[in-house]
Amino acid sequence: MGPILSAMVAMGGIGLVLSIVLGIASKVFYVYVDPKVVAVDECLPGANCGGCGYAGCSDCAVAMVAGGAPPNSCVVGGDDVAEAVAAVLGVSAAAAERDVANIFCKGTHSAAERKYNYDGVSDCRAAVLLSGGDKTCSYGCLGLGTCVTNCPFGALIMGEDGLPLVNKDLCTGCGTCVDICPRHIPKLIKESQKVATLCSSHDGGKIVKAICSVGCLGCGKCKKACPEQAIIIDKFLAIVDGEKCTGCGECFEKCPTGIIQSLVVT
Repeated sequence: MGPILSAMVAMGGIGLVLSIVLGIASKVFYVYVDPKVVAVDECLPGANCGGCGYAGCSDCAVAMVAGGAPPNSCVVGGDDVAEAVAAVLGVSAAAAERDVANIFCKGTHSAAERKYNYDGVSDCRAAVLLSGGDKTCSYGCLGLGTCVTNCPFGALIMGEDGLPLVNKDLCTGCGTCVDICPRHIPKLIKESQKVATLCSSHDGGKIVKAICSVGCLGCGKCKKACPEQAIIIDKFLAIVDGEKCTGCGECFEKCPTGIIQSLVVT
C-alpha cells in the first residue's frame, strides 16, 4: 500500500499546485468584457456574415457599444434586432432602408455569345482563370452559380437560362454574393430603387452589339429621355441614380436593347 499511497499523495500535490497556478493565471491574464458587449452580442443573430462591415457579430457588438457602429448595423437582423440593441444601449434605433442584391447581367445562354465550351470545375472563380471565362463579354455572368452556393441565407437559385435569381424576401443584403463573384455581377442596391440598367459591360456599343443582344450600348438615349436627370453614362454604361429616379418609365421606351428595366414587382 505504501507505493500506492505515495502516488496518490504525489498526484494530489500536483493537482493542488496546478490549480494554484491556474488560479493565478486567471487573475494575471484576465480580460475584462463589458457586460453591455455581451448583452448586445446576445441580441445579434450570430450569422457572422460580415454584412455589417465587421469580422463577425462579436466585433460588431464591440463597435456598437463603443459608438463606432449604429444599432441598426446588422443587416441580417433588421429592425427587430436594431430595436433590441438600442434598448440595451439606451439609444433610439433609426430605421435603415434595406439593401438587396440584384443581378446586373441579362446575358442568358441565348442572348450572349461564348468563346468556347467550358467543361471544368463548376465555379466561376475557376472558370475566369481560363482565358477570362467562356463568355465573350468580359463583364458578363459566367453562370456557374458560385454566388448561389455561397449565399449563407439561401436567397439565390440558378435559373434555367444560366443566370442566378434573387429571392428578395430571403436576401439580407449581407454582400457575400457581391464579394465572391469574380465579376461582381450581383450588386447591392436600395430596396426602394425603381429602375436599373441590368448590365455590367463597359464595352463600346459596336462590341456589345456583336456579342450580346441585351447589353447596354452606352448610346445615351435613356439619359436624354429622363426628365429627372437620374441617368449618367459611365464608360459606355448607363447608371441610374436611385434617389433621383421616379420610375416614370421614359427610359424604357428609348432603350434599344431593353436592358434598362423596372425593379418594381407588380
